[in-house]
Amino acid sequence: MKLNIHTIVLTGMLGIMTTCFSCEKLLEVETPENQIDKDMVFTDVQTANAALAALYSGIRDQSTVSGDQLGPVLGTYTDDLQNHAVATANGIIDVYTNQLIESNSLVYTMWSYNYKQIYNANAILEGLEYAPLPQKDKNRIKSETLFLRSLMLYHLQQLFGDIPYPVTTNYQINRTISRTPSAEVLERLESDLKECVGMLADAYSHSERIYVNKKTAEMLLAKVLMDQKRYMESELLLRGIIQNTLYNWEGDLSKVFTKSGKHILWQLKPSQTDFPTIEANIYYFGNAAPTNYSLSPILYSYFSSADQRKQKWITATTIGSNIWYKADKYKLRNNNSSEYSIVFRLEEVYLLLAESLLQQNKLGEALPYLNATRTRAGLQALTSGLAQNTLLQETVNENRREFFAEMGKRFFDLKRVGMLSQLNVNKPNWKVFHQLWPVPQQELLLNSNLNPQNPGY
Repeated sequence: MKLNIHTIVLTGMLGIMTTCFSCEKLLEVETPENQIDKDMVFTDVQTANAALAALYSGIRDQSTVSGDQLGPVLGTYTDDLQNHAVATANGIIDVYTNQLIESNSLVYTMWSYNYKQIYNANAILEGLEYAPLPQKDKNRIKSETLFLRSLMLYHLQQLFGDIPYPVTTNYQINRTISRTPSAEVLERLESDLKECVGMLADAYSHSERIYVNKKTAEMLLAKVLMDQKRYMESELLLRGIIQNTLYNWEGDLSKVFTKSGKHILWQLKPSQTDFPTIEANIYYFGNAAPTNYSLSPILYSYFSSADQRKQKWITATTIGSNIWYKADKYKLRNNNSSEYSIVFRLEEVYLLLAESLLQQNKLGEALPYLNATRTRAGLQALTSGLAQNTLLQETVNENRREFFAEMGKRFFDLKRVGMLSQLNVNKPNWKVFHQLWPVPQQELLLNSNLNPQNPGY
């Protein structure tokens, strides 16, 4: 069955509950043995928690946040990664060569995965509306669900621009839904995230930070505000995260991707005990030539010999006359007990704050936040006297060195600061209209209200 936004049904969510949740036990509750009627799902806190856990696991396995989605896909779409696939069945080669068409299967996967999770989130929100649960539990589950829906919609807005913004599971409404203008999507996300912030607590509900808290929501809200060029408001949110005693700067590069770090805002637990992260597998190619992904030589050249990230997070493999560079941030492929997939970490907060301050021409205030990751990596701190544009470019460069192969950050960073045209240098097929992806052909055929197609496709 096609995974378009108007054919996904509630039993899909319940199927996730009965298959995924039982594997990783994200919450210490029993999994329902059978599918449950929608009206009965939230008769108690235990069942509501199970539905929320299923949503988290679904987002981990099938969404843009999954380790095999944004990171490698947008890494190849930009200039951070090379792709070595020999088959084109999943559309990744056309993504790599910037030759997207509306029938590209990978574009459809990114769209449909997220709308599947958005549907599941809406089912939870509807189930909570009249559920006889304690208000504290209802607020917690609602706020986390609303955040997860917001994150899925935010990634879709970044990729596709104008998008459907479904807030119901009603088939009759969803099958004819229109696309909401991109600017309005950001406004609605701002409203939803402010509601999340109002209900979430700073304290984590799990010691391993596998569930979001208030500061996680504030970080996403800060990104939404920065996309609206509301830098003063984003500055206040980002400073609040940095100043919170829940978080500590991690000074040891070898511990950045260890799950116990206090620099982590939110991370995703592997599906089973001792399983590696998705990232540990997808970027691995051992002592052979890569068959999936490798770091581009252009990215490698951005690291000076003094940059400790070059030694600790990248592994070079020589095969004959070729040298391939492997992203080696997540290292445990067997008996993994210390690595989870990090979605948000404090280093990103620092660099977002640096960018917000630079956009307000607060150059001196921005320098400590821009220099934090540089000096930790063994680089010299940048000093005053540099122009605003120079420092903004340095922030983009530092984001690239710090977050390569993580959640597609280079694409989002370049887009936010209006520098996507820099990809012209290394990507000969790059065009201005590639800042947006095409709406999947399958969706346009099923719902004509999603027209018109994005420009250029």
